[in-house]
Amino acid sequence: MEKLTQQEEEAMQIIWELDGGFIKDFLERLPEPKPPYTTLASTVKNLEKKEYLSSEKFGNTYRYTPIIKAEDYKKRFMKGFVGDYFKNSYKELVAFFAKEKQISAAELKEIIDMIENKKTE
Repeated sequence: MEKLTQQEEEAMQIIWELDGGFIKDFLERLPEPKPPYTTLASTVKNLEKKEYLSSEKFGNTYRYTPIIKAEDYKKRFMKGFVGDYFKNSYKELVAFFAKEKQISAAELKEIIDMIENKKTE
């Protein structure tokens, strides 16, 4: 699974959210300033080449469907992120956010509770 560019990730977030669709559907959901239709079409074609999407022809247009699940992408690249920046230590990751005051004591307690009770949200 190839890492996506920021532009590709933004497009994939919308494609995952919609569970596929047409380029015009994706364009409507993108925040302002929206890229030109042709730019988004090129990005979607690249995603298809990278095997993140499949396409089905409908008349003179294509409907795109995600092949890779959002969760699979997150898992793969979070592991890489933690490995690259935090020496493969999730403890270091959490400590970083605590030190930078990006996570509260209440949130940490909630995380501990989730771990102890083996539940996820």
